[in-house]
Amino acid sequence: MNTERIRQPFIEKFPGDLSNNPMQRNTPGVLFATIKPAGFDQPELIAFNEKLSEEIGLGRYEDKDLGFLVGNNLPDNVQTYATAYAGHQFGNWAGQLGDGRAILAGEIINEVGKKTEIQWKGAGATPYSRHADGRAVLRSSVREYLMSEAMYHLGVPTTRALSLAFTGEEVIRDIMYNGNPQLEKGAVVIRTAESFLRFGHFELMSAQKEYKTLQQLTDVAIENYFPEITSSGSQRYRDFFENVCMRTANLMTEWFRVGFVHGVMNTDNMSVLGLTIDYGPYSMMDEYDLNFTPNTTDLPGRRYAFGKQGQISQWNLWQLANALYPLIKDEKFLEDTLNHYGTYFWEAHDQMLCNKFGLDKLLKEDESFFTGWQGLMQELQLDYTLFFNRLENLAPEMDLKEHFKDVSYSVLDEEKTEKLQHFVTTYQARLSLNTISREESLDLMRKTNPKFILRNYLLYQCIEEIGNGNKEMLEKLNSALQNPYEELYPEFSVKRPSDYDNTTGCSTLSCSS
Repeated sequence: MNTERIRQPFIEKFPGDLSNNPMQRNTPGVLFATIKPAGFDQPELIAFNEKLSEEIGLGRYEDKDLGFLVGNNLPDNVQTYATAYAGHQFGNWAGQLGDGRAILAGEIINEVGKKTEIQWKGAGATPYSRHADGRAVLRSSVREYLMSEAMYHLGVPTTRALSLAFTGEEVIRDIMYNGNPQLEKGAVVIRTAESFLRFGHFELMSAQKEYKTLQQLTDVAIENYFPEITSSGSQRYRDFFENVCMRTANLMTEWFRVGFVHGVMNTDNMSVLGLTIDYGPYSMMDEYDLNFTPNTTDLPGRRYAFGKQGQISQWNLWQLANALYPLIKDEKFLEDTLNHYGTYFWEAHDQMLCNKFGLDKLLKEDESFFTGWQGLMQELQLDYTLFFNRLENLAPEMDLKEHFKDVSYSVLDEEKTEKLQHFVTTYQARLSLNTISREESLDLMRKTNPKFILRNYLLYQCIEEIGNGNKEMLEKLNSALQNPYEELYPEFSVKRPSDYDNTTGCSTLSCSS
């Protein structure tokens, strides 16, 4: 790996070197603190993303690179740092937050000029750790490494994972916050993104009335990540907000397409670039349920449930609008933009559903069709991914009960089968209104509906195996997630086994997960 190519994109632009006193505390007036990773004496590589490394310009892995992957033996050109941000957590203002267990190495620019930020997660405490240890455990690290790559190959905007390694330490965690802490194996992930800038970075500067730094930060974001914005003055910042809204709406649509539930959509977990960021108590959808949340911390309110993700993203954008108001100073514009967000999102959402059903265009009557389908899915407890896979292979002569029985988490009795038959009849009538051929319709479905999703029970099995020294399932899952629209491993294309219905760390997750 060529780590000599790493440079620091923000350190020269913003004040804030706190390396002489890296204790946890508030840091008003600054956006970052220089901080060294903790360092680990007995690291062990678990996985390395060779393709990504080549793509971003780091090159091939060599044994001597293991130290860098856990934050040891850093080159002289690398000045590591953590950033400060704020946020609304579960709807409440949380004040200053920051990179509590993430430390940035800097930025890589590859041969074609593409910029990528490199960040350790789990490499030690920072001034923003809020009295935590800054470490990460194996289970959360495996979940982030695999799911971020799974989302990338599904075509969902996301951060990505470069490496996964044991630290050689044991870390104490209370997985369900119920007074039962246990020692777990420590691990470090290196994750990458075009940028890790969050809504919370802008919220912090605005809340502290650091308007000059807020403007600098927004200018840097526009110059580096929004080349489509060429305007000046306050229009420049209006265009920035509109772009963030569009990217966020598109991201939410993609989450709905593949059945991803983030679990903790706080404003500090929202990327201004429209990336999926911070993989904690997430889940891919098994049985379809608009009210499903994988996060035990989100109960009983279910603020971040699957069906609310569009609504919550708009609420989060309201908070970003408040933060950017000192630059935009146009309340009506912000209100109009946020009101339009809902319209744009639902249009994109419904067009996405058209693609999943193989419909060539959205018709006025499709709203009732989609509503009826949602009711059927929830009542029959049908698996979201497998349902569409079966729909692709549906033929007139098929026995519906037999065709869909392995897709339902409930028993398909006579009454439920009749309801399924009614839906299929309605669907076939809707297909007849297409102006494209059936083969073109199927092609649209195949491109939109994955055959493989990284379910929580598969992750749970994989984490158990890695903990026992076996990487076979890790390698198999890594192969499957790189080809999610093909059925390479039929054993993975099944509904969640009932054995995992109430398994801690699988069906029930916390922010510690």
